[in-house]
Amino acid sequence: MAIQSISSDATYDLIKQGIKASNVRAKTIANNMANVNTKDYKRFNVVFEENLKNQGNFSNLELKRTNPAHFSSSNSNSDNISIEQDKSTSMRNDGNNVDLDIEKVNQAANTLKYNALITDINNKFNNLKTVIK
Repeated sequence: MAIQSISSDATYDLIKQGIKASNVRAKTIANNMANVNTKDYKRFNVVFEENLKNQGNFSNLELKRTNPAHFSSSNSNSDNISIEQDKSTSMRNDGNNVDLDIEKVNQAANTLKYNALITDINNKFNNLKTVIK
């Protein structure tokens, strides 16, 4: 039986991506909250879960490369994290669309997700530590 290293574990990689997305989301929410009074500021949103769902449908597609300088599709967006700007709405007359209450709710939800991911990775490492002992 071959011993699988932790770096090749798909669950570990998924948790690592989730923690990275949570960190990016926390910075984005903080940026939105800091710009709540900035004229014509449009809020940003981190998209991770939707990208992860959509990856399963098209994971086998390979982009055609006509030049060696082109990026290959296997290296592009490997962490499935993207940041989108919401330009469709405007909450106030000054063009700003940041709702502080919604940002606080998003911040609380992100904190819960982050804590759950940290707990999950700690449990995974504790299990490995138990097996090693």
